[in-house]
Amino acid sequence: MAIVLVTGANRGLGFEFVRQYARDGWRVLACCRQPAGPQALTEIVAQSDGDVTTHQVDVTDFVRIEGLAHELKDAAIDVLINCAGTAGKYTIDEGAMAYQAFGKFDGEEWMQVYRVNVMGPMKMSEAFIEQVVASDQKKIITLTSELGSIGFNSSGNFYPYRASKAAVNAIMKSMSIDLAEKGVIAIPLHPGWVSTDMGGKNAPVGVGESVTGMRKVIDGLTMAKSGRYLTYEGKEMPW
Repeated sequence: MAIVLVTGANRGLGFEFVRQYARDGWRVLACCRQPAGPQALTEIVAQSDGDVTTHQVDVTDFVRIEGLAHELKDAAIDVLINCAGTAGKYTIDEGAMAYQAFGKFDGEEWMQVYRVNVMGPMKMSEAFIEQVVASDQKKIITLTSELGSIGFNSSGNFYPYRASKAAVNAIMKSMSIDLAEKGVIAIPLHPGWVSTDMGGKNAPVGVGESVTGMRKVIDGLTMAKSGRYLTYEGKEMPW
């Protein structure tokens, strides 16, 4: 049975990854800060006959990540999905872009966004590399954003979020190079502008559509595609 580990598994895109992979017969390691909270996640676990398990982790708690990696040391993780992310203190609907505009620098905000969006995926990937290498598929996926593309930026604004996604893109590119000799495929993957709590109610892409598309991209990954900056539709983004 193939194994997928998903962070940010209690809501939004992370929860939809859990739901779809569980439906399709995968063993799912659903990781989030408060796994006992969402009833929908609890119901999936209860109906899974042990194939879906929840694991508490905050991706900004690097000691806890190490502990979780030890707890799951025997799991050969085919696909590691770094899905946990943040736009900062506010969602799009709450005015995140106005709060992150030029002239609104907030050092604490920047550090928190970086800890979640950049350091979290890096630490998760390092902590679980042996489990990924032990698997058949050997894939590490980090959800990014088109806002992390420098070449695609024509609207400015959203400074800490843009910078964090550009940084994690660079990390995933380097990871694809450094882990190639181990047979590991690593990519940053843009889910589209999705109607989640973070993306807001006006986002044009549904959660199910996004995850279905991303899974198709993930399923089709080969070493030749490792290090590419792809969208949920399989298109390549400019760096």
